[in-house]
Amino acid sequence: MSIADASIKEKNTVAAGKMTALELRASFSLASIFALRMLGLFLILPVFAMEASKLPGGDDPALIGLTMGIYGLTQAMLQFLYGLASDRLGRKRVIAFGLLLFAAGSFLAALAPTLAWLAVGRALQGAGAVSAAVTALLADQTRDEVRTKSMALVGVSIGLMFALSLVAAPLLVAHVGLSGLFALTGALALLGIAVVIWWVPPEPHDHKNLPRGRLPEVLRLAALLRLNFGVFVLHAVQLAMWMAIPAMLVQAGLARDHHWWVYLPAVLGSFVVMGGTLFRLEKRGYLRAVFLSAIALMGAVQVGLLLATGGAGVASLAALLFVFFYGFNVLEASQPSMVSRMAPAHVRGAAMGVYNTLQSLGFFAGGVMGGWLMKHGGAQALFTVCAGLMLLWLLVAWPMRTPKAG
Repeated sequence: MSIADASIKEKNTVAAGKMTALELRASFSLASIFALRMLGLFLILPVFAMEASKLPGGDDPALIGLTMGIYGLTQAMLQFLYGLASDRLGRKRVIAFGLLLFAAGSFLAALAPTLAWLAVGRALQGAGAVSAAVTALLADQTRDEVRTKSMALVGVSIGLMFALSLVAAPLLVAHVGLSGLFALTGALALLGIAVVIWWVPPEPHDHKNLPRGRLPEVLRLAALLRLNFGVFVLHAVQLAMWMAIPAMLVQAGLARDHHWWVYLPAVLGSFVVMGGTLFRLEKRGYLRAVFLSAIALMGAVQVGLLLATGGAGVASLAALLFVFFYGFNVLEASQPSMVSRMAPAHVRGAAMGVYNTLQSLGFFAGGVMGGWLMKHGGAQALFTVCAGLMLLWLLVAWPMRTPKAG
């Protein structure tokens, strides 16, 4: 019996909304690939600026910023090509190749003698742009009615890695340094390749027999354009706001080494609340309302942070961050699910490629925008612009319709 036949048979034996054994295996294995890759990246973030400044060339803040952001730029340049290649060559083959490039970039960064070479290593890391292929494969192996839940597992894995990195990074860098963290990142990527080969279920071959789609076919769909705009804004705002939040926590009286006391409960608590609301409301047909409400909540958080620039306690900032992470996680879980359901099957990889390209561009733009706004207008200008972007997204997203389950 083929994988597709087994999946159809299993689908008929489970209650609606329950994931089959194959779907669970696909979800957990592909989420683990994201987790292994993102843990390596997140471990670098809390300590990068300070440690990179110790390298030759590290006295130039602009070069440090470029070294940090170039990863997102090369990701953006290649995400669509990886997604398109996965439509034509197969998802697992493309994912393994991308992880190999990512590992090579990590090891090059670990050996970098100067900041310039570190930038080259970061760029090569970004060239392993496998997010589109991974999410497309996850969409191939899950039904529409459980896809948001499956995508949420990916979001949970990323969030948990972010929380873990906030605690572990300062401890690890004290023992192995920045080069050791990059070497660990490379080893985690190689472990991801092993997961692709031995744990991820065999990919369906149906998409290889479908007619070949083209980029204009993806760009003509207004629903996808709205989601692509949304993911750009989401990640631009997410990255930009962190240019100010650590300093606000310090100003509130929380030492930098203790910031995880706020981040960790906020991240974990938001996942619990999301799990208790998103899936139930989606099942009842309220996905559009939840989606738009999450955008509005994140906009309200930016307004709250703007007001907090005049002085706020740790508890107030923690509450705002909890609401932010809740909205962020809802959107991170639902948006790629909707892209995969709205895109025709024969261009699903290309659609996810465009989506992940805009996501990476959002990271890059958020870093550039956040740094420029903090330099020229301070935190008040930063949160004002972020609030305006969220309002604009809400207006763009308002005409959306909930995709029908197939």
